[in-house]
This record gives sequence, structure tokens and C-alpha cells, in this order.
Amino acid sequence: MLIALRDRAFDPYAEISRFQSEIWGPAGKYGATSVFVGTMRDFNEGDIVQNLWLEHYPGMTERELSRIVDEAAQRWSFLEALVIHRVGAIEPSECIVLIAIWSTHRSAALDATRHILEALKHQAPFWKKETLAQGYRWVEKNTSG
Repeated sequence: MLIALRDRAFDPYAEISRFQSEIWGPAGKYGATSVFVGTMRDFNEGDIVQNLWLEHYPGMTERELSRIVDEAAQRWSFLEALVIHRVGAIEPSECIVLIAIWSTHRSAALDATRHILEALKHQAPFWKKETLAQGYRWVEKNTSG
């Protein structure tokens, strides 16, 4: 498992390819890979968002991400997990989160991916500050779905 916070833009598909080749090599030991890539929108709550600052609590955030992935691993049988989350300054269309789960069968991969995503949105210690034309605002609640 790899869980990482990044303070710079990253290519989620290159990260998946690199991780997959390091873990699995040329042989396919899995039957399914579920991938979620979340990117920054340039709008929220009817306003244009110029950029985003994603604040976190170092140490606590990494522990909570690990706990979330461990919880998913106890519920669903999967082989590997890759979770990368941005922090700091983020521009529209940049990747905020990457979740990739490898498993023997698709249902475990899909269910674990959804669980990890929803837990990240509602439990992980991240705080979003949006830059708007009229100033800044802290995001008080995550969007549903």
C-alpha cells in the first residue's frame, strides 16, 4: 500500500503505471483495478473558483488516511491500494485525489474505492479555502455524490 500527500501537481495515470509496474512487474496477479481521479472544479456553490488552498494537519492526516484504507481492507478483500492526495495550492483541472485499488474481482475493487473516497470526503482532516473574485471563503461542507 502507498498513501501519500503531495504539495505539487501530479499525473495520476503515470502514478498508477509506476506503482503497478513496481508492485506487479510484467505478470498480472490481479483481475480488477478500480481507479478514481478527483480534479479541482473551477466552480462551487454557483461561484467561479480561481484556485484552492487545501490545508491539512501533518502527521494526523497521514494516520487518518492509513486508518481509512486499513478499514476498507478489513471489509473487502483487495490486493493493493494507492492513495495520493494533494495539499497546498491547487489550480482548476489539477488532480486533487487518486485512489486505485487492485483486487482479484471487480466488486471488491469498486466497493473499496467508493468507501475510501467517501471516508476521505467526510472524515479526513482536510480544510478547503477557495479563492473567488470577491475574496476567499472556507468550504463548510463537501458536495454530495
